[in-house]
Amino acid sequence: MPTGIVEEGRLVVEGTRISATIPENAQVIDVSTHWLVPGFIDLHNHGGGGASFTSGTVDEVFKGIHTHRLHGTTTLVASTVTGDMDFLTQRAGLLSELAEQGEIAGVHFEGPFISPCRKGAHSEALLRDPDPAEVRKLIDAARGRAKMVTLATELPGGIDSVRLLVEHGVIAAIGHTDATYEQTTAAIDAGATVATHLFNAMPTLGHRHPGPVAALLEDERVTVELINDGTHLHPAALELAFHRAGADRVAFITDAMDAAGFGDGRYWLGPLEVEVADGVARLVEGGSIAGSTLTQDRAFQRAVTVDRLPVEAVVAALSANPARLLGMDDRIGSLEPGKDADLVLLDADFALKGVMRRGEWVVDPQLG
Repeated sequence: MPTGIVEEGRLVVEGTRISATIPENAQVIDVSTHWLVPGFIDLHNHGGGGASFTSGTVDEVFKGIHTHRLHGTTTLVASTVTGDMDFLTQRAGLLSELAEQGEIAGVHFEGPFISPCRKGAHSEALLRDPDPAEVRKLIDAARGRAKMVTLATELPGGIDSVRLLVEHGVIAAIGHTDATYEQTTAAIDAGATVATHLFNAMPTLGHRHPGPVAALLEDERVTVELINDGTHLHPAALELAFHRAGADRVAFITDAMDAAGFGDGRYWLGPLEVEVADGVARLVEGGSIAGSTLTQDRAFQRAVTVDRLPVEAVVAALSANPARLLGMDDRIGSLEPGKDADLVLLDADFALKGVMRRGEWVVDPQLG
């Protein structure tokens, strides 16, 4: 996969793909003062535009998907939150149909197999240990479209569930966990390869008890999710993750809920009520952070202009790394001939100006 910045280059789109040849009568758009980057990929997203992937109708889910496309996310994995098993299997069926249609890349189950000590914005009454038989029910309900399951792998059945997920080609993610360093390394050795929103909903890094953060950062087999909204992470924590894991093991996610791209107000995240004020989502009862209102274009702009990360590292975190993790890097994640024409156009200040998905403008740059 190519990396680096190309100046005074050109990119040809023919049909739905990037092409190596220029067709006759091609329309030329001059973007010489702009940045052209691959479409953003979001591994962890609960909704947007006022719509929830966990509880919305098909039309509402489409609204959430389209909201994020308007902000440059051309590929997303739809995430659920903790619910009872019958409800989650029903949602898996609905979301898998959208995956089969190519509207989403798959389904991510965040909960119910998580720790009550680190539940965050999940209903404690609905939490359960990760029984491999129940994990298998969710996989089966998603009809081959389950992409990831977040587990507190220290719970009874956790390690066996990791092995089950690996056997079925589903990403096992460690998150909402109270695991020790040693328990985390055991889960990684069993096949877990993702840290669900690193630092959040897990013990803090300690000098005598390093906990999961140290184990997840140090192991080259693990991709770490980061929510770069200025609320979930201090800039120093973001810098630590990039420095220790390296730019090829970081994936920016939104962990977005309904209010992303919509506005402040009252919302529901599963069975829990959320108050969004000044763009920050918190549970009405207890005040825990409840996902985010982040969109990936804002994550990109903040990473470059506030966190001062290299553009190449940010592009990797938003495109190449998640594409590779999903096993879709033969189609998306970089600007190469033969790949899907998923593009984001940014101005000199890294503000979004255009979005193309599979050769069609979602946001028309109107540059002439």
